[in-house]
Amino acid sequence: MHNNEFLEVKNLKKFFPIKAGFLFRHVVAHVMAVDDVSFSIGKNRTFGLVGESGCGKSTVGRCVLKLIEPTDGQIVLNGEDIAKRKDRQLLRVRREMQIVFQDPTSSLNPRMTVGQTLSEPLLFHGIVKNKSEARDVLGELLLSVGMKPYHLDRYPHQFSGGQRQRIAIARAITVDPSFIVLDEPTSALDVSVQAQIIALLKKIQQRLNAGYLFISHDLSVVRFISDEVGIMYLGKIVETGDSDELFDHPLHPYSQALLEAAPVPNPRVRRDRKRLIGGQVPSPINRPSGCFFRTRCPRVMKICESDFPALREVAPGHKVACHLY
Repeated sequence: MHNNEFLEVKNLKKFFPIKAGFLFRHVVAHVMAVDDVSFSIGKNRTFGLVGESGCGKSTVGRCVLKLIEPTDGQIVLNGEDIAKRKDRQLLRVRREMQIVFQDPTSSLNPRMTVGQTLSEPLLFHGIVKNKSEARDVLGELLLSVGMKPYHLDRYPHQFSGGQRQRIAIARAITVDPSFIVLDEPTSALDVSVQAQIIALLKKIQQRLNAGYLFISHDLSVVRFISDEVGIMYLGKIVETGDSDELFDHPLHPYSQALLEAAPVPNPRVRRDRKRLIGGQVPSPINRPSGCFFRTRCPRVMKICESDFPALREVAPGHKVACHLY
């Protein structure tokens, strides 16, 4: 681990068992949601995780935070492996790691005021002694995310989607974490509001010197906010590299097709339809042999049917899992 990298994920796996039977239930198969994923994040750096719906990117975020138990692998935070830690041992680490969910409407408790929601982590971790002390802190916190102190006495349904997401971000930063998982934080918002939220996230990152894991399928947002990007397909990372390098020179046929399908804000630009991929994503329960992408790949070869390609470095910091390289 380099000095700057405070979070390193190594060979992370998460398999969900599928059970059958009426009286005696037994495991008949597994959903291979995350299979051998590795990456690292430095202070004040953002790692973008991109892929189609169902590729396992949100599961990666939840495993790293130990919201769900990983099947295998290491999660090294500040030099200590937390993958096998149990709930009691994780209390100290919980302050360091936070998450902003995709839908703020469902992640905020409708029966609690904004003040109650935000003061909970402060009181739980003993950062403040009582509720009146918490209110003093929270007034400034709301101002820092573009809200007003009087919003503390209101309920989530009294705000717009963008304001609710600001409240969710405020909740994540109450305890000054060093690592935040952003699980599609802008996908439910209008484009103008998206820009404000992204600008807010960048400002907060510099203030906290925090590392971000940014999960999204919006490629333009990922390119803007990320320092490094990983492309996921069916539970595996198939390409990873510096953000500009990967977006300008995608190597994996899946990465190329993904970028080719992204809308370009210019009506005169013609698309190369040959590079777009058809077909459906195979089931994570019954994945194809060899390379998982071979059933949809326009450049499939004989070796793709038998061997899954290893993730190899083809340029400094640019890795790809493809038999073409």
